Amino acid sequence: MSFQFSHKILIHITKKSQIIFGSFRPLSTKIHNINLGTNHFQTTKRLPQINTIFSKYLASSTHDTISSIQLKKRAVRKKKSLEEESPIPGVFHVMAFATAEEYDLENLNKGLKEQDLYESHQIPNDNNVIRAIAKYRVEKEPREIFFFRDGGVILWNITDLESGNILRFLRQYEIDSYSERLIQSESEIMNYIYNKDTEKPSGLDKEGNFLINTCSEVEDLPLIKYTFSNSMLQSVKLGIWEASLQQYIDQIEGITDDLKKGKKIRLSREEVLRKHGELFALRHYLNLSSDILDTPDFYWENEKLENLYNHVCVYFGITKRTRVMNEKINHCVALIELLSHHLGDKHHIRLEWMIIILIMVEVGFEIIHYIDRYVH
Repeated sequence: MSFQFSHKILIHITKKSQIIFGSFRPLSTKIHNINLGTNHFQTTKRLPQINTIFSKYLASSTHDTISSIQLKKRAVRKKKSLEEESPIPGVFHVMAFATAEEYDLENLNKGLKEQDLYESHQIPNDNNVIRAIAKYRVEKEPREIFFFRDGGVILWNITDLESGNILRFLRQYEIDSYSERLIQSESEIMNYIYNKDTEKPSGLDKEGNFLINTCSEVEDLPLIKYTFSNSMLQSVKLGIWEASLQQYIDQIEGITDDLKKGKKIRLSREEVLRKHGELFALRHYLNLSSDILDTPDFYWENEKLENLYNHVCVYFGITKRTRVMNEKINHCVALIELLSHHLGDKHHIRLEWMIIILIMVEVGFEIIHYIDRYVH
């Protein structure tokens, strides 16, 4: 009875495993023959910093032949540079840097008071920014700084030497700092000029310079600079996330190539899960933790500033870059989910084989007992 029962179980499990293997083989064939086309970025945490889980994997991947589909590398947006232009009277520059995920603004404000080089001011109805004005003037045009809680600093009429000192000063108040190389590569530099023509409101001129209308009320001038600064902040933060995603795409380039060639996927389920988490973290930063997808609440009560903010965001291509970045994240998520399902199926098949082997061992013992009992 015991032998017959075990024999029936063996037949049942064998049939079940054949069904599973039958469904697994087409899946494996399908995976190995997928030709994954990838959309890639036009412009730029670390995921904030992307880790190097795939470094060993990429090192072992072979690239003897050129792929029929060459990955398009992220093109760097053309940006203005201080070295490109000689100083022009009446033309000043503003620089934007994203140096961390977040600033400790409260302690930063205390540090500014202790340093006693800048006089700090609050922006009305916004506790997430500090406006600092240099106490000692070098020229008629004041030197102003906007520190945003989101980890960005905007420097108006600040020299390279002074900007370097400010960035070093900021390090002690940063939360999740970016690398120096990333900070410099994703910075923005713009020129700004003053205009007294009442028919030309503050905005952008044909050359792409910030135009500040001095005919505005005195209390509006800091808010105009704040609006320009806010727009630049969105651009540099988006640039940091674009660079992080591009680094992620470069890391998984070898995986797509190996999938196309039908090679073995040498990744653990834990590594794939971790990469999945990085993508969702980046998507969270982009779509939920920032104001990139919507106009900040600050501008709801001031239509002129809202129009100015939206106009500058259009100049930096914020909406288009965000849409492209979300599309790229979707493609990466699809690839990681494919790997996750593939590795999950392999795990299930391994468990089935273990069950079959255990049952075969049990059947073997039953055969030995049967022979020992009835033959002898």
